[in-house]
Parts: sequence; C-alpha cells; structure tokens
Amino acid sequence: MSSGEKKRIGIIGVGEIARALVAGLYDGGDPSPEVFLSPRGARAAAELSARHENVRVCADNQEVVDRSELVIIAVRRQDRHGALAGLRVDDDKIVVNVMAGVGNDDLRRTLATDAPLVRAIPLPAVRERRSVTVTCPSHPAVDSLFGYLGGVLPVADEAAFDVFSALTGTLTTHYSYLATLTSWAAAQGIDPDDADRYVRGLFQGVGRTLGDETRSLDRLAADHETPNGSNERVRTTWFGPANAGALHKVLDGLLDDLR
Repeated sequence: MSSGEKKRIGIIGVGEIARALVAGLYDGGDPSPEVFLSPRGARAAAELSARHENVRVCADNQEVVDRSELVIIAVRRQDRHGALAGLRVDDDKIVVNVMAGVGNDDLRRTLATDAPLVRAIPLPAVRERRSVTVTCPSHPAVDSLFGYLGGVLPVADEAAFDVFSALTGTLTTHYSYLATLTSWAAAQGIDPDDADRYVRGLFQGVGRTLGDETRSLDRLAADHETPNGSNERVRTTWFGPANAGALHKVLDGLLDDLR
C-alpha cells in the first residue's frame, strides 16, 4: 500500500499498537484509508473515531471483517479464542497477525479460512512512520502498508520471525536502564528533572546515530569510546561476558516460549 492508495483496513483489538497504526496512517498528511475498529477497547476506539473522519467503530468483530479488505488482529494472545471464535473470514481477505507467540497455523485453525495470513511485529514507533516492521511471509499489500509506516523487513520463515519477536522483549529494559541512570544521578544530589532531561537528551543523540547504517553496532560502540576512558570502563566492568551471557540466556528462554 503506497501512501496514497485507498484500502479498507480493519483492526480487531484496539490497544496501544492499534492507536499507533492509526496515528501513522492519519498524521502523515497523505490520503488515508478507511479504518474499521472493533468495539473491543471501546474507549480507545471511540477516541480514534472522534479524531479521524474515516475511522469508524463497528458493532462487532464480524462487521470489522466484512467491511475490510485487510484485517489486523491485535488482541492479546490469551484472549484470541474468545475474540475470534465464530468469525467468518472469506478467502479474499488479507489477515495480518500481530499477536506475539501465535503462529499462522494456529490462527488458521481458529479462523478456519484459506485467506492469506501474514505475521507482523509493528512497534509503537509506527505512529511516527519510523519503525521497521518484520513480516512473514512476504505479501505485497502488507509489505506496502508497513513500508509506508517506516519500513518493512520480510523474513523467510516463522523460526526467523520468532527471533525478531524475542528481540522486542528487550524494549522496556532499555527504558528501565535510563530510569536507573536518572535515579542514580538524583541520589548524588542532582535535581530529578534535570537528570531526566539530560539522560533523555543523551540517548536521543544515540538514537540519531543509529540512523547511520554504514557503521555496524560494534563499530559505533568503538567510535564512541576512548581507550581506558569512561565509556570503556562502564562497558567492560558492568556489561562484560557474564552479563552478556545472562542476556543471551533470557532471550533463549523467551524464544523457546514463543515457538
């Protein structure tokens, strides 16, 4: 889907990801598709409908499916059977599965459909059209949609997809790391608001540096270190082989749970 292509998109499960998807589609200034929302998450759905002219809240999930060409299923994994039971999904629909840990075979059994099923990992940054979304398998309409929302990374199989899904489990740890830096500075007598502002600015700069894809992540780390300097000291003392190994172990366990 290019930015100007009209397509009717349905979203079942209106949580944070649904909010981000709608924001990304409607806040770019380009012609936007019609979006049909399930009544699940009624308050969020009503807010989105009030804010955007072409966003409508449906009476039930079946109406979402019936009125859409592309249906995004964004309910929680544990809620999927209750939300999807009895849905009729015609074979000419395109279904995007954004439920973590729910494979396409599992979803196909639940929906009893031969419609194309595509797994995807949209992140909150799709609201700013700055997030690379992993998809599996590749599908022209789905890849075009997420390409517009910041970029798309199709992968060959669900085993690879699950690895990327496990990586998303590290996101809030990053925020917690920044909060720990801020609380440490406050404990040294720095005003908490000043510490918060400085840490945010420090790592926003890191985010911009990550846009330089000509340098590997290891190269970026090396380029920001002085031999025997402060950055090298923290990295080698705190994030040494033991901590790196512990992180690998956590990710291995998460990956096992996702498969």
